[in-house]
Amino acid sequence: MPSPPLAEEATLPAPRLRHSRTHTTHAAAATRTPHAAGRRPPTVHCHHQKPPAMAVSNNITACITLLALICAVPVIASGIWFASAQGEECVRLARWPVAILGGLLMLAALAGFVGAYWNRRRLLAFYLCAMAVLIVLLIVLLVWAFAVTRGSGGYAVVGRGYDDYHLDGFSMWLRGYVSDDPDRWERIKACLAGSNTCRKLAQERAFTNADQFFQSHLSPLQSGCCKPPSVCGFGYVSPTVWTNPSHPAADPDCGLWSNDPARLCYECESCKAGLLEALRDQWYKVNIALIVATVSLVFLYLVGCSAYKNAQAASLFRHYKW
Repeated sequence: MPSPPLAEEATLPAPRLRHSRTHTTHAAAATRTPHAAGRRPPTVHCHHQKPPAMAVSNNITACITLLALICAVPVIASGIWFASAQGEECVRLARWPVAILGGLLMLAALAGFVGAYWNRRRLLAFYLCAMAVLIVLLIVLLVWAFAVTRGSGGYAVVGRGYDDYHLDGFSMWLRGYVSDDPDRWERIKACLAGSNTCRKLAQERAFTNADQFFQSHLSPLQSGCCKPPSVCGFGYVSPTVWTNPSHPAADPDCGLWSNDPARLCYECESCKAGLLEALRDQWYKVNIALIVATVSLVFLYLVGCSAYKNAQAASLFRHYKW
């Protein structure tokens, strides 16, 4: 009779053990990692974030392209000023290339800034390639300008505050520009005759006698086109009226002078030389701005290339890391 209760007591804990095992199994399933369940963990999305090195490189590139954009502004301004100054002096020599080149530099820098700010690698690559080509063109333009404008046709005259001009001092290219094509000079001459270059000089009331005029500072165009060469020895009447040359054979231009306001010395070689000297002075001022812009753009380009390479290296590291 005692054995049945023992068997009943032995069988009672069994359901509890099965329940405990079931509870443990559910708890283990609940605490099972997402990898065991076949699902990707949320932390894997962190590879969409930029690595610190790549973010810094992109920020540096954005600043570099912004500075390059600023450097393009003086190039455009110099080109516009140069074109307008030539228009006043009736010349159409390389009038717009500087302004056009500055505009292309600005567009390339703008593309680089957008590419760096929004991490568009194709735009950055376009910026670097385009900027390299434009910098080379800028350097070529500078070399050409220095080669063409080297030398001056001006020479000092004793007892005069202004210079006289001859074509001999200018480069062959500039001399050919005003001498090789008669039709071109006819157009320039007509433009000069219709301008205020000599008209303003003739209306100047500050010159009450010859000494005041001789000590004045005339522009190259006024000295070359609005008065006869000093070597001819003309007598002063007014800034554009001269009589009785004492050395009429001293220069071929002596016989070309006329007191007619429509003619004056527009046919003289000195007028052509004065025009070239004015053009040379303009190029000199533009060259200063171009040199500063070129040096700045080359420096910024080298820094931008370095930052771009660092960004590419960071992108490659990120790719293989994940």
